Amino acid sequence: MRRIQIITDSCSDLTPELLEKYGVDYARMNTVHNGDVKQADLSWTADEAHTFYEMMRNGERITTTQVPPEEFDRVFRKHLELGEDVVYISCSNRQSGSIFTAEKQAESLRKEYPDADIRCIDSLHASTGEGMIAILAAECAAKGGTMDQVESRARELIRTTHEFCTVHSLDYLKRAGRVKASAAFFGNLMGVKPVIIANTEGEQTPVTKVKGRLNSFRTVAALLKDAMSGAAEGEHGTVYIAHADCSESELEQLCELIRGELGQVEILKGYMGPIIGASVGPDAVAVFGIGGPVRDQI
Repeated sequence: MRRIQIITDSCSDLTPELLEKYGVDYARMNTVHNGDVKQADLSWTADEAHTFYEMMRNGERITTTQVPPEEFDRVFRKHLELGEDVVYISCSNRQSGSIFTAEKQAESLRKEYPDADIRCIDSLHASTGEGMIAILAAECAAKGGTMDQVESRARELIRTTHEFCTVHSLDYLKRAGRVKASAAFFGNLMGVKPVIIANTEGEQTPVTKVKGRLNSFRTVAALLKDAMSGAAEGEHGTVYIAHADCSESELEQLCELIRGELGQVEILKGYMGPIIGASVGPDAVAVFGIGGPVRDQI
């Protein structure tokens, strides 16, 4: 049986440690700052991440691009040349058009590699939600799963992966066209923090608002507990936190609230990468876990 390679993209926000542990590869998107185009690398250091978010805090505009066709050609071809089959797990189509570019590139490559199986799956998630689906699909492949079994596992996880995110302001997400929101309900009132979910269609949707940063953390932790309580028996119980240059004290505060709701659960932390970071803005933080079916309302 041919080896199965899981590939994701820069939106997955997987740490170098997780990429290596699960053997996941990724296709690079690009950031654009003052006309300078750079690949969105997930291996950036804490200092590099801080510099990036400081630029945004100082009012500098950073835009992003989807994965270019030539990048998909490079990363797919690399593994096809090794005799591997490929499963690409993409950022939500509501956040990026990369899934459509990937499908087009895969169609071309299937003609060159007729024995290869290339599948492109829209995760309907972004950030570590997308990344979780990728690493658990890779885990399935590593245990000897077939292509059909790996795809089935990924599609099951799409329906049960939960995201709860809070940001200081919706301005960045609105500017980037990444969020579906009611301007009347989610006006930027002093101290009011929106809580955002990834809904069943892959849209980033504000579902409630609370007063103050600490209350937003409490709300996120409580919503996570409610979601994960519906997980199937034996399902993956790790909690992931992705953040946009939050302080260590804030992250520890959030971890303690999560443990207060869920007990001594494993919590893995990492930065939101440059693609997601450019959309959500500094100091955003999101938590992710596997639970019951994703809902459009809380």
